[in-house]
Amino acid sequence: MATEVLVPTLGESITEATLGEWLKQPGDKVAADEPIASLETDKVSVEVPSPVAGVMGQHAVAVGDTVQVGAMIATVEAGDGAPAATPAPQPAATESPKGDAPAGDQPAPAAGGYGNHGATPVDSNAPAALSPSVRRAVLEHGVDPATIKGTGRDGRITKDDVAAAASSRPASAPSAPAATPTPSVAASTGRKEERVRMTRLRQTIAKRLKEAQNTAAMLTTFNDVDMSAVIEARAKYKDLFEKKHGVRLGFMGFFVKAATMALKDIPSVNASIEGDEIIYHDYADISVAVSSPGGLVVPVIRDAQDLSVAGIEKTIGDFGKRAKEGTLKMDEMKGGTFTISNGGVFGSLMSTPIINPPQSAVLGLHRIEDRPVVVNGQVVVRPMMYLALSYDHRLIDGREAVTFLVALKNAIEDPTRILIDL
Repeated sequence: MATEVLVPTLGESITEATLGEWLKQPGDKVAADEPIASLETDKVSVEVPSPVAGVMGQHAVAVGDTVQVGAMIATVEAGDGAPAATPAPQPAATESPKGDAPAGDQPAPAAGGYGNHGATPVDSNAPAALSPSVRRAVLEHGVDPATIKGTGRDGRITKDDVAAAASSRPASAPSAPAATPTPSVAASTGRKEERVRMTRLRQTIAKRLKEAQNTAAMLTTFNDVDMSAVIEARAKYKDLFEKKHGVRLGFMGFFVKAATMALKDIPSVNASIEGDEIIYHDYADISVAVSSPGGLVVPVIRDAQDLSVAGIEKTIGDFGKRAKEGTLKMDEMKGGTFTISNGGVFGSLMSTPIINPPQSAVLGLHRIEDRPVVVNGQVVVRPMMYLALSYDHRLIDGREAVTFLVALKNAIEDPTRILIDL
C-alpha cells in the first residue's frame, strides 16, 4: 500500500515552492519523519519528511518544478526496504517527468531576510547530491567528489569542503584532474559554459534588491572608526568571556549593541515607510547577515536592545551554526528593523550596501587594516575600519545619517559608553 507525500504548510502567505532536491531515490529505505525532499521557498529551504516508514516510491515531480501546498510529490511504499536493490534501473524515473517549471516563477515578496536554497541532484552514483555551485567548484579544482567527506547537513559536500580537499592535495596530484573532463570537453577549445536556472531564492533576491533601488531614494554616507579599543578589550577578555559564556567574543556583539544605542537616539534610522505613513519602532530587531553553504542568509536578532554583548554573540553563534546545517526557520528571517552586513570577513574595504525593504537603512562593516591617522597632532598607525550607512533619503536626512554614524563611531572607539549607555 502506497502513502502519498504531500507538500506541507510552508508558512504565512506562502502557497508554493520549488522542488530543490530529492534526498531519497526510488527504492531507498526511509524511516518515519526522515527527510526525503528539499523544497525551496522565497526565504529558506524546507525539508519534506516521510509520513511513514517504508520504501521510497516514484517521484511525482522533477527537480525545478513548482509545487503547491498540499500537492502530492511522491509516494512511500510499505515494506522494510529489502527490495531496494531492484530499482537500480529506476533513476530514469526521476528524469521522465517533464518539469514544466515556468520560466517566470512569481515568488511571493519576502518580508524578512534571505534563506539558503536546495541543490540540484546529480548522478545517483555520486556519494552525495551536489548543488550546481559545488559541481562548478569540483570542476574548477579538479577533485574527485567521492574522496571528499562532506561537512554539510546529512553529510552533503559544500564548496568549503571542495576547497579544503583541493588545498590538501599532494603536489604530485595535478595530473589526476586532467582525466576528469569528458572526452568531448577535452577535445574542445577549453571554453566552457554552464547554464543554470535561477533558483526561486535568487529570483526573489534579484526582485527585492531591484525593487529597493527603484522605490527608495538611496544614499550612502561613510565614516571610519578606530578599532584599537575594541581590539584591546577583546584580546584582554576573550578567554574569560568564552569560559563564562561558552561563545567566542567577536566584533559583531559590540557593533550590534552600539547600533541599538544609536538607533534609540536617531529613531528615523530604525523606522519604515508604509504608504504615506512612517512607522517608528520602539524596539530594535537587527537583521545580521551570516554565511551558509547556499549563500548569505539574514536571520533577525529580536529585541537586540535588551540583550547584553554576550547574549548577542550567543544568538549570532547559534544562527551561524544552524545556517551551516540548513536548519534556520522562516520565522527567524521575517521582519527586522535594521540590518548589519559584515563584508569585512570576506576582505571588503568599502561598499555601498542596498537596504532590505521595508527597512530604511543598512550598516556595512568592512575589513580592519592598519592606516596612518593623525592623533593629537601626531601621525600614528591605527587599525581602522570604514563604515557605510545606506539609507532611504525619503525618510532619513543626511544630518541624521551622519549623526547615527558618529554615535556608532564614538561607542566603538570608547566601549565604556556601551556599558553606561552613553
